[in-house]
Amino acid sequence: MMTRVTGLAAACLLFTLSFSTIATISSAPAQGLGPTLSKIKETGTFTIGNRDSSLPLSYLDDRQQPVGFAIDLCNLVAAKLKTRLGLPEMKIVYQSVTSSNRIPLVQNGTVDIECGSTANTIPRQSAVAFSLTTYQPQFKWIALKASGLKTTDDLKGKAVVVTQGTNTAQFVLKLNSEKALDMKILQGKDHAESFLLMQTSRAVAFMEDDILLAGLRATATTPDDFAFLNDSFPSDPYALVVSRTDPGFKQLVDETLSETMKSGAYDKLYAKWFESKIPPKGVNLNFPQSEKLKELIKTPSDKAIGQ
Repeated sequence: MMTRVTGLAAACLLFTLSFSTIATISSAPAQGLGPTLSKIKETGTFTIGNRDSSLPLSYLDDRQQPVGFAIDLCNLVAAKLKTRLGLPEMKIVYQSVTSSNRIPLVQNGTVDIECGSTANTIPRQSAVAFSLTTYQPQFKWIALKASGLKTTDDLKGKAVVVTQGTNTAQFVLKLNSEKALDMKILQGKDHAESFLLMQTSRAVAFMEDDILLAGLRATATTPDDFAFLNDSFPSDPYALVVSRTDPGFKQLVDETLSETMKSGAYDKLYAKWFESKIPPKGVNLNFPQSEKLKELIKTPSDKAIGQ
């Protein structure tokens, strides 16, 4: 049995179908944003995971506000988000993270991006995704100058310190085994505590990435009390950390970094944080770009060592 549709009913049906079509079209962009961008669009908030003592990349100034090279890079990401999502009033919220919880907090969505001194390693790629490389460090030891320590071999049988949850901690364990050094390895909860353990002689040396050690030394009360040991070791590249389930957001982050490197803005930011006086004490790290970093700026990469 066929049912005839009256003019009024037809008009209502047409309106309903048209409204449904419009709703579908209007919701399509949101559906195509991916989980991170959709959440930022809906909440109007961009949450940055920051470190408290990873100077000059991500640390707290004298007003306890997050600042640093990585923070500036993430602020450029925020600017692109405001334009891409049409959110000129988007709010930026900072969430302090540590070496131990930074990756879980990205995984569970507590932070949208981690902006600190996190190394891109192959094992970590099973948990999170990494942006293009933002900095290329190397592992170094730092010790009290009065200790007279010169090389890793001088640390045999002694107590040393690393920061828990870092790739450096894993490297020192491997180094200790391979060189049969019989070192006692202590772990600080963050870089500031690890440095303090070395400074107070509970450990004779502290291994971490060169730039982080340079920052800790420069902001110490008596910087000349500390010296790097002579040897150094290849370290993993730093990158911004995002969810591995959201390739669209990673693409936006990578676009921002690529544009920054090509435009020369990266070089200006590097000079600001690594080769100029920085807060809170106005110290200058005098840390020019390495040849490896210059290569990575010319040809950006998101690869870890071994890929």
